[in-house]
Amino acid sequence: MFKAHAVPVPSDSLLAPRYAGADLLDAFAVHLPAGANDDLEALARAGFERPAWWIRALTRLRDAMMATVGVKSSRAIGTAAAARGPVIGFFPLLSRSADELVVGADDRHLDFRAAILLRPGTAGGRELVVVTVVHCHNRLGRTYLAVIAPFHRVIARANLEQAARAMEG
Repeated sequence: MFKAHAVPVPSDSLLAPRYAGADLLDAFAVHLPAGANDDLEALARAGFERPAWWIRALTRLRDAMMATVGVKSSRAIGTAAAARGPVIGFFPLLSRSADELVVGADDRHLDFRAAILLRPGTAGGRELVVVTVVHCHNRLGRTYLAVIAPFHRVIARANLEQAARAMEG
């Protein structure tokens, strides 16, 4: 069984310059099974492109509620991003290296970035790490973040666990 857990935010992430003053900053990791794919993009897609039904339901609820205040839906973010280049889930892929991918989007209420890293595990083997950094611009962003933060933490861990399970067999 794969269990994601909170870890310290990696100081060597491409997102480290964004840590200062963040309204949300967290990191979670999951140990990958032996023989898991070394392709970081494949790992990221396995974890973030086919979310569980309950995550899809929460996303639909988020989109419906946020539409009332003029915030872009996840579908609108994904469609606009796909027209410009690759996406993971519905977020544009902003940068890529051998061991780190950065996705994210900016909106009028907040800027969101997530880094997905593949690194040596603390107990040997390898682990997949996701780092999230959010900077709010206004009261709407801070209110939105206060509401979704508990869900975000559960979803981030669930996505990592899904990626590890997908690599198991």
